[in-house]
Amino acid sequence: MMADDHLEKELPLTETHFLVMLTMVQPNHGYNVMQEVEAMTQGRIVFGPGTLYGAINNLSKKGWIEMVEQDSFNRRKIYQTTPIGRKLLDLELDRMSRLIAASQNYLEKGE
Repeated sequence: MMADDHLEKELPLTETHFLVMLTMVQPNHGYNVMQEVEAMTQGRIVFGPGTLYGAINNLSKKGWIEMVEQDSFNRRKIYQTTPIGRKLLDLELDRMSRLIAASQNYLEKGE
């Protein structure tokens, strides 16, 4: 459990980091990530290139995503969430689930 304790210090993830890593659980490239996030959030979040590629650089430096392929024909870089990144996603989902449950209990007491 020691490794998880170390990773939990990285939480909460920013919404941008969470969404980018989530869309990279399967190999994915930047433009597709932008489209998937916009669809997933029903247009609430639309990444500009600067935000997206800044997040990709940051997540790569942290070792939470990695480039798995570079398509030289159309110059796409394909990224995927690393095992550490996947573990962080799982920890973040667990954190959010607990927060939602606690919030619902709190609100139900007020009714």
